[in-house]
Amino acid sequence: MIRKFDRNHRRILKFPAVSPCEGISPSTLLESLIALSHDICNFRFKPFASQRKNARETLRQISILSIFFEEIREHAPHISDSIILCLSELHITLQRIQFLLSDCARDGAKMLILMKSHTVATQFRSLIRTVATALDILPLDAIGISGEIKELVEMLWKQARKAKMEVDAADESATKRVLLVLNQFENRFEPDPFMIRRVLGYLDIKTWGECHREIRFLEEEIRAGYSDGDEREVPLLSSLIGLLSYCRGVLFEDYDVEVINQSDGRGSNLEVLNCLNPEDFRCPISLELMTDPVTVATGQTYDRVSIQKWLKSGNFVCPKTGERLASTELVPNTSLKKLIQQFCAEYGVSLAKSSKNNRDISRTILPGSPANAAAIKFLSEYLTLSLGYGTDRQKSKAAYEIRLLAKSNLFNRCCLIESGSIPPLLELLDSSDPTMQENAVSALLKLSKQPRGQKSIIENGGLNPILAVLKHGKRQESRQIAAATIFYLASIHEQRRKIGENKETIPSLLELIRDGTACSKKNAVVALFALLFYHRNRDRAIAAGAVATLLGLLDSSDRAEVKTDTLAVLSRLADSFDGSVQIMLASDSALPSILRLLYGIETRAGKEYCVSILHSLCLNCGADVVPILAKDASLMTALYSLVTEGTSHAGRKARSLIKILHRFCETRSFDQKRELRQEQGQFIDV
Repeated sequence: MIRKFDRNHRRILKFPAVSPCEGISPSTLLESLIALSHDICNFRFKPFASQRKNARETLRQISILSIFFEEIREHAPHISDSIILCLSELHITLQRIQFLLSDCARDGAKMLILMKSHTVATQFRSLIRTVATALDILPLDAIGISGEIKELVEMLWKQARKAKMEVDAADESATKRVLLVLNQFENRFEPDPFMIRRVLGYLDIKTWGECHREIRFLEEEIRAGYSDGDEREVPLLSSLIGLLSYCRGVLFEDYDVEVINQSDGRGSNLEVLNCLNPEDFRCPISLELMTDPVTVATGQTYDRVSIQKWLKSGNFVCPKTGERLASTELVPNTSLKKLIQQFCAEYGVSLAKSSKNNRDISRTILPGSPANAAAIKFLSEYLTLSLGYGTDRQKSKAAYEIRLLAKSNLFNRCCLIESGSIPPLLELLDSSDPTMQENAVSALLKLSKQPRGQKSIIENGGLNPILAVLKHGKRQESRQIAAATIFYLASIHEQRRKIGENKETIPSLLELIRDGTACSKKNAVVALFALLFYHRNRDRAIAAGAVATLLGLLDSSDRAEVKTDTLAVLSRLADSFDGSVQIMLASDSALPSILRLLYGIETRAGKEYCVSILHSLCLNCGADVVPILAKDASLMTALYSLVTEGTSHAGRKARSLIKILHRFCETRSFDQKRELRQEQGQFIDV
């Protein structure tokens, strides 16, 4: 039996070959060798951007082996154990050769394979020498093959033993050009586009989409390196990402959105928010879920391990705001820690795994290399100029490039904000071109995740244009993205007030909840949730008819996460007397619906929001609500379950609600006994 390795999880230039099982039958082993050699020979139809000579020579030698294996199958039915041992060694070597050829022909890995030319050539040489060693100890006379084939194999053994497998001169020249360009970036000189085009032409990277795939592949390699704890390649990989990002933004005039949709799936660039949004639980430095959140002097929160690394490296400014820290004291953020634990329990996220894979600060706050830093800065300035002075096509492409760059890490966002990209992006929101408008608002969404980005958007009068897109966007996607942008802008207390004071904001969000797509509804609900942290926005939402709209969404949606977010907003509104009254007046079925959701919703957070709503209704509309709840026999079981298994906040609400119901039942029992005694007294008098 031949065991197979899952190739989907293999890193490039790693060859985890699997040995054939002990006791394998000769026929099974030969069939596997023949199939493996045929698969390798099929690589002759694939293009190799580099290592062409080495690949060609390897394929020639494997084709001879393929003939040899077929000859053994036809003319040597009985094979000794020593021959099986040699063939097993060849099987392992052929697996590794297949991996190596696959990497050299891999789509998206052309630049990396070129820059590792010496390593790859050494691998070719080592594997071919291994083939020669296996053939050297193989007893050809004992196999019983024809003289012709025997001579062919002997010739192959001699050639494999002496194979040089060196780096091709053209590969060497192209590698030197790349190094020269990277050196120019390091010294803060913008390189000659002609030289870069020569390298891209040599590697057959001819389109925007091919360049984008190269960047995506390099980013995946960096993530895999951090995950495996191997960060040695990060500087080279980061430098190549900077170079290719510069090429994608500056040298390629056209861009292909379909490339993104095919690789990531349609809508992957459209951000969908959550009231328990994992982005809010990620450390701004490592971008991983925080396991031990602490707050610094500026009020920003980071994971303890990441901020301690930042401080130990001599940085005494806040990574997010850039303000100098008055103190290096770290205050544990216990409330946020509980929320993170709740989120992880709710969605099955392992905090231990997140902590293990926590990335270094250089992954996000700092550039991976000096060349990467300079390339991104040059690119940011170029894109900002294109936004201001380019044609409509160039402006739309520049906005899309910013959208991709800002998605990667904090350093890219900082460069784009510093280059002044936000004011021209805001001007594009008024565009009549739907694509340009969507690209602009999506770029602003990514930049609004930075405090400096939020500040720049507000200072440049960006709130009204974003609200205009929310209300009158050319596409539903643009309106959805605008709602997400409002969510991030509302993360600052002062901005919540300003956003809520705009008369169009809350009605526009409610309109999106009523008429938008599923994702649009979700983003609008969460944006509304963020605004309600300012108490006067609660009154504005109630006056605008938020309660009826949200209750309607509860009835119409069949998605648990949408119901959970909707319940979160309703629990905020129910805190006020007017909100509770509106819930009771909106529909006779409002209270039964909330009870049904308490018993039936899959998410624990949803159950906790239901209890919070019921608690507020009892406090604000007790006479109308408590008698109904007291008649529900299943309610106490659900409440006691939350007391033992829910969060501390939900447990307090559940205990309070239990006390209210017990008090009502005791009072009712006392009243009934008193009435009974009065009736008995009247009977005696009679």
